[in-house]
Amino acid sequence: MSTVQFEMIDEHIGTITLNRPEAANAFSKQLMKDFHEQLDQIEIHQSLRVLIIKAQGEKAFCAGADLKERRTMNQEQVVDAVRQIGELVTRVANLKVPTIAAINGAAFGGGLELSLGCDIRIASKNAKMGLTETSLAIIPGAGGTQRLARLIGLAKAKYYILTAKRFDSFEGEKVGLIEEVVELTDLEDKALEIANQIASNAPVGVQMAKKAMEEGFDHDIHTGLKIERDRYLNTIPTADRLEALEAFKEKRKPTFTGK
Repeated sequence: MSTVQFEMIDEHIGTITLNRPEAANAFSKQLMKDFHEQLDQIEIHQSLRVLIIKAQGEKAFCAGADLKERRTMNQEQVVDAVRQIGELVTRVANLKVPTIAAINGAAFGGGLELSLGCDIRIASKNAKMGLTETSLAIIPGAGGTQRLARLIGLAKAKYYILTAKRFDSFEGEKVGLIEEVVELTDLEDKALEIANQIASNAPVGVQMAKKAMEEGFDHDIHTGLKIERDRYLNTIPTADRLEALEAFKEKRKPTFTGK
């Protein structure tokens, strides 16, 4: 059985499930290979509008690198393994559709970095997380030092990374890392609720809004506004834009086709 499974749960919402609960869903070579194979499908999927990333089991979302496997590697192999995790997270971050990380349990190191590559993070009340690499004599190497700072600010990112502090989902929500905290039994329903809210909007508009924010974030305001205008112009020729205007006039909910 594949360690990563992709499934469409309705016409427009898909899920990626990490399926190594016996190993805390850690990033083994096989899991990364399986993940990339599923992303191959996702990147060309025509009707997908939102992707939820979740994990099997109740204890762990992803514990990061598979340290049992890591102990058998030489230095070059370790560097390559970290590069591969980073490339995987970046591939998730670069998906054109919005992504939601549903963090059910432990999310440490590369596991938290995977969630940082997603657009939205929600977590169960019992989830624990952290970028704890400095306690292992390394640093976050799959985007953590960059993405965490961009999400919660440089000072807070330094605090969590330099101390290697572990924290719960409530603290994560307080600092702006987690958007919502729910009971574990409600986690998938909450992820699906958010996914449905996104999927009900015009796909091109959603994708262009995501691109505008991502592309403009590191620029000055004038460059950012130009990027926003360019992405806005991508929405003008769409049939969905005309459908939204027609639906407003007719006082009904629009039916978007992604065209």
